[in-house]
Amino acid sequence: MTSQKENLLARLENDVVLVAEGYLFELERRGYLKAGPFVPEAVLKFPDAVRELHLEFLRMGTDVVVAFTYYGHRSKMKSVGLEDQLETLNVKAVELARNVADAGGCLTAGNICNTWEYDTRQIDMSEQKVRAIFSEQVQWAISGGVDFIVAETFSHLGEALLALEVIKKAGLPAVITFTPASPQSCDGYTWADACRILEDNGADVVGLNCGRGPRTMLPLLAEIRQKVSGHVAALPVPYRTDDHSPSFFDLRLSDGKNAFPVALDPFVLTRYEMADFSVQARDMGISYIGICCGAGPHHVRAMAEALGRNVPASEYSPNMDLHPILGDENAQKRRYRECMLGPLPAEPDSGN
Repeated sequence: MTSQKENLLARLENDVVLVAEGYLFELERRGYLKAGPFVPEAVLKFPDAVRELHLEFLRMGTDVVVAFTYYGHRSKMKSVGLEDQLETLNVKAVELARNVADAGGCLTAGNICNTWEYDTRQIDMSEQKVRAIFSEQVQWAISGGVDFIVAETFSHLGEALLALEVIKKAGLPAVITFTPASPQSCDGYTWADACRILEDNGADVVGLNCGRGPRTMLPLLAEIRQKVSGHVAALPVPYRTDDHSPSFFDLRLSDGKNAFPVALDPFVLTRYEMADFSVQARDMGISYIGICCGAGPHHVRAMAEALGRNVPASEYSPNMDLHPILGDENAQKRRYRECMLGPLPAEPDSGN
């Protein structure tokens, strides 16, 4: 597995690795899976939709195609009556991702996540159960030929360490990230200390994903960057979180109802705001940059271009100079602009 590790790390040493995630939210918006359980059953029922989203993210500039196995683990699959389809889903998801990644010259990542089974009150029993869940998913990912494993959305350092243990035992590079919905981990560590401990135990990339938007994730990332010597990951959600509502779980609509998870539309960041985040993260020394739940392909393209890249979909990037109302001066179109928008403002006096 050495060549695979060098492949990921070589890319990180040479440039930012840009990673598009957020499959659950995007496929739910498109009508291919159910909000609530958020199980990736689209892999089984609508594989063409999953493949299409992989292709869209690829055209927009992702360097990694992540297999859609988030929440595709035994505990979640059992909760929706699909446990008998567990291996089929994982194998198919890796196959879909790898086929797209190989054709586009990208890396393929396997994906595991928090299990909701980790319990510090019954630590021995829960560790055994969680380790088994991770082990089978990692083995299926290895069989499919992934380049590394992303293990994400952890709220406990203890569970993240179990994921790291399983991935390293399998000989694959490990990207491990926490979801910082709360000020510290559920087992009492600051996010910076938790990331440092993961790095000390052999994680190749550590950091944060999901939960927070750029504004409320960046301060935590700065703390992590100070404590971690290696590669740091930053994958916020594209929502307008703030000090009052630091996580998208906290966002409320004007009537006081929860916006999460299916009424977050009023809080969506523009492509340009996500582009600004990618530059800020890069400038603070973060090398694994991406976007999580709520991501649209347009966000990914804007982030890639802000990082100085020309991607396949850049051919269709906005050019308002060609717009009949907003574009450059054109006497033939002026009457339409003035009818729709009112008289155009006078040019400032140059003084000459």
